[in-house]
Formats: sequence, structure tokens, C-alpha cells
Amino acid sequence: MKPLFLALLGLLAAVQASFAEEPKPEFQYQSGDIRISLPTADEPRVAAFGPESVKAAVKYLEEGSICWVREKSCVNCHTTGPYLSERPSLIPQLGKVNEEIHADFVEFVPAEIKPVKETEKNGHRHYPATFTSVWRSLGLAEWDKHVTGKTSAPTEQSLRDMFERQSASGAFVSHGEVEVPHITTDFELTVQAARAITAAPGWLANLKDDALLAKVEKMKTWLRQPEIKNDFDRVLRLQLAHYMPELVTQADRDTALAMLSSKQHADGGWSTRDMSALKDWHFEISEFVANLITNLPDAAKPESDAYMTALAIILMRQSNVPASDERIQRGLTWLKKEQRVSGRWWMQSLYRGNYSYITYIATTQALKALALCDELPALAAGAE
Repeated sequence: MKPLFLALLGLLAAVQASFAEEPKPEFQYQSGDIRISLPTADEPRVAAFGPESVKAAVKYLEEGSICWVREKSCVNCHTTGPYLSERPSLIPQLGKVNEEIHADFVEFVPAEIKPVKETEKNGHRHYPATFTSVWRSLGLAEWDKHVTGKTSAPTEQSLRDMFERQSASGAFVSHGEVEVPHITTDFELTVQAARAITAAPGWLANLKDDALLAKVEKMKTWLRQPEIKNDFDRVLRLQLAHYMPELVTQADRDTALAMLSSKQHADGGWSTRDMSALKDWHFEISEFVANLITNLPDAAKPESDAYMTALAIILMRQSNVPASDERIQRGLTWLKKEQRVSGRWWMQSLYRGNYSYITYIATTQALKALALCDELPALAAGAE
């Protein structure tokens, strides 16, 4: 069995490499009559941010996720994952969440919870499908929180499956580059797991299973003193403090907020690439990804990008920084002028140069940032 397993791993690596290097496709998403063009840096910016541009953003998110559900066979961290983890909280501003996406997540919940065998890649030990299980659980929990108000049986089952993939340290270990920086470090992935169990209505408060309680406590212990990879992890302690405040000291929060503030650019935005040395994003950075990032036109001095700008605003708002704060206002100004006519917020992929799925992630984060600053309320009626 071992030679066969190694052969399959080799085949998977070859497929991943060929996928990363394949020519740019014709569309970012397509299914039936839906055709969504590839995001590009030269797409025109909106003449003015407002109701129509937000409607376009919502349409992009809806159709992108629908295409993925209808044409692919996975829950992922770059399209349906961000959709179901962020979109339910925006129901008051943007209208109903697509039930087809939720049904797809439910379909991927295992019917039976079974022990998962740990595996290894280049000396790095992890459990298969960890980030898929985390994203599925988080999306289902956010749906329950904002749509039904109670934890469903599929969400309960998904959370139990998620904890079968917890490493001995208590962390949830990322085993692929995925989308740099989205769920690349173990800390970020574990924070999302923590978010999932706090989002599921009443799940944590009513948990009686001793074995599962022990796993939750092990996760909390790791999160108190995590293996920090980079400044991205350091500022994400603000997100952890929002969901599990008991795990982050006030001193660590103050340090993280000061660091985040120090990285704001003169134009009001932030850059993802300022948050980590290239080699520190993951235990292993492929040659393809390294070349992509180091050969970008602004490699020496990275420009502001939509993902990190939106996330910075979210982290500050989750840390009770008022929306009127000058740092947030400058960030909002940057976001509003950088929206494209398609409704998207463009961002160059830092993982592969073809589909630029980070644009989809950045768009979900931009809408969330705007909503947390009360910039979207008047748009709800027109967006349903």
C-alpha cells in the first residue's frame, strides 16, 4: 500500500503544479449562462461608490459561488467558504443568503464521524482536508447564527468532524499554500476553527461531551501561546480577541493594534505583503509561488491591496476602534475608490497567477468592512 500511496501523492503534486502553471482561463467563473470575466488590474474603477456598485458586488459574490457549487465538487477557502462565512452576517444590508450554497455545504458533511489518520509531507505532519472541514463548519455555523438562530444537526456533525482533524498540539494545521494569505498559517486556520465553535448558537455553552470539551480546551491552550509565523498572525490576535477575548491579554491586543496601525500606507490602504517575509507564510513555499511574488512589478515596495485594507478595518472595528477614527476613514476612502465596475475589488493572486480568486475573498472582506462602519445600511432594499 505504501508505494501506491506515494505514487498517488506524486500524481497529486504533478497535477497541482500543472494547474498552477496553466495558461490563464477565459473566465474566472462560468456555469450555464453565467460568465464572469477574469479579474485584471486594468479593469476600470467605479465612477462613484454607491448603491449600484454594491449591487454589482453582491451579484458577483452570488454568481461566483453558484458557479462553483454547480461545476466543482468541493467546499473551498476562496469562494464558497468566504461566501458562507461572511455573507450571512450581511443579511440586514444585502438581503437573503443563497440556499443553494448552504445545501451544498450540508451535502459535504460526513454521514458518520470516523477517526482520521494523520499524514506527513516533507516532514510536516497534518490531517487531510483540515481546512475544508474548518471552512464547512464555519459556514454552517454562520448560517445557523444569522438565518435559523439554532445549531442544526449538520453543523453539529461538521464540528465533530472538524475536531477529528485537530493536531496533538491543539492547533488545526494547514497543509497547503491554499491562497496566500488566506488560511495559510496554522494560527489563522485555528482562529477560524475557534470562530466556528463560537458562531454556532449555544453549541459551546451546551457542550457536554467530555472528549470534545477536552479538545476545545486543548485548542484554547494552543491559541493562548500560539506558534506565531509572521506579523499577519500577530495582528490576527485582534480577531481571536473578538471571538474568544479570554485568550488574548490586553497587552497583546495593544501591541497588535499598534503594529497594524504602523503598517498603513500613505494612500490609506494596507498591503498583505507587508505582513510577512515570503518564506514565513507557510512551512514550504513552492518555487512557482516564490517566483510569482518576487517578480511582481511592485515587489520592492508593495502597493496597498483590497484584502489587507478591508481586513485591517475589520480588525480595528472588532477591537472597538470607532468608525470615525482617522485610520479607518482613510482606509474606507481607499476601498471606495478602488472598487471596479464589475463590483469586485481587484487583488493580484499571491498563490497562482491565473484565476485570482483572492479577488473574490477581497470583495467579501470589503463589504464586511464597509458594513461594520455603517456604510451599507441604505442599500438593503435594493439588493434583495
